[in-house]
Amino acid sequence: METPHLIYFADPMCSWCYGFSPVIGQIRQAFGRSLPIRLVMGGLRPGTDTPTTEKAKVELVGHWGHVHEATGLPFDGAVLDRPGFLYDTDPAARAVVRVRRDDPEKALVYLGRVQRAFYAQNQDVTKPDTLADLAAELGIDREAFLADFETDDLKHETWSDYGTSQRAGVTGFPTLVAGPGADGTYGVVTRGYQPAEQILPVLHRWMGTA
Repeated sequence: METPHLIYFADPMCSWCYGFSPVIGQIRQAFGRSLPIRLVMGGLRPGTDTPTTEKAKVELVGHWGHVHEATGLPFDGAVLDRPGFLYDTDPAARAVVRVRRDDPEKALVYLGRVQRAFYAQNQDVTKPDTLADLAAELGIDREAFLADFETDDLKHETWSDYGTSQRAGVTGFPTLVAGPGADGTYGVVTRGYQPAEQILPVLHRWMGTA
């Protein structure tokens, strides 16, 4: 993509990305199609096969409390109490990639929907049926979604995203990158959560709309 755009490195099960979702919404509202957002899945903890321990649950709830304090977004930690819950971020990321195939803009909406379902509505977004139901809410054919979900090519496409994130040197989420500039380079807008009042002025100056 040669025109100005953003690259958003995120993970559906990253609490600070959930906190950043209203900021992404405000960016889209402010700039619309003049500043497209390319969504790349970061791979927070894909392939986890060990059930969440009580210690890990306490740590997670603590992190979620910090996000709530910073953003005001609701959290319901009951999802962590499901027996044998695996905090495997790969299924949710793969679901976002599947929606992105149909519509990159809808993928951003779907990302926010999955985040809300997991963090605020006690839905297990590691389950394909749950993810398919959420996709169907956005008009995506549920059966076609499920037919693609376990295919090798979708899995490879998702892991390719993780590789892109690693090669870009992304070490935390959310990370937002803007480019290309006049010299063809890309620059980091933010590493980690920042509120809209800090992000939007930077983007307006870069776009010459300040």
